[in-house]
Amino acid sequence: MILVIDLCYRGNSLSHAEFVGPVERYLREAGAEPIVRHYTTVSAPDIEGADGAVLCGTALKDTGFLDHPDIFRWLSTFARPVLGISSGMLALAAAFGGGTVPCCEIGMVDIRVVAPDPLFAGMTGFPAYELHEHAVETPTGFIPLAVSDRCIQAIRHRSLPLYGLSFHPEVRNEWIIEWFVLMVKRTH
Repeated sequence: MILVIDLCYRGNSLSHAEFVGPVERYLREAGAEPIVRHYTTVSAPDIEGADGAVLCGTALKDTGFLDHPDIFRWLSTFARPVLGISSGMLALAAAFGGGTVPCCEIGMVDIRVVAPDPLFAGMTGFPAYELHEHAVETPTGFIPLAVSDRCIQAIRHRSLPLYGLSFHPEVRNEWIIEWFVLMVKRTH
């Protein structure tokens, strides 16, 4: 089971259909069994029963989840694959003490891979869809994997299977979600 976390300002909001629904659909198509929870309702049994987790994106001004970094502290001991998408990357970084910096990118952006990782398997770059006003400052314990001309686009924890993406693979680059499902299956 992959725990899909809705970071939108409230559960079942209009943004849920835009940011959570497509991720859930791609996970199912890749053979995973997603279970969706709003970030304010994630329980210990949800976390304990999950083989992996995806923290989904939100609308541009929807950053209320950042007011509650303690809600995401479980990520530091989860030790199973996590994929933070856009706002999910901000939540992942915040759980490890990372901050944010202003960086508005909307639309297609060229991404450059700057560190080898199985996620990007020999790729040097690719176009991706962006929708964010903030970027992360790389938290302690993480390394940048990819950048744009303006900010960090992908990070990975040095020893845990935790990944963050500033871009939206559910809009373009769905192969990343498929790769994530395979990683979860390999570690399960």
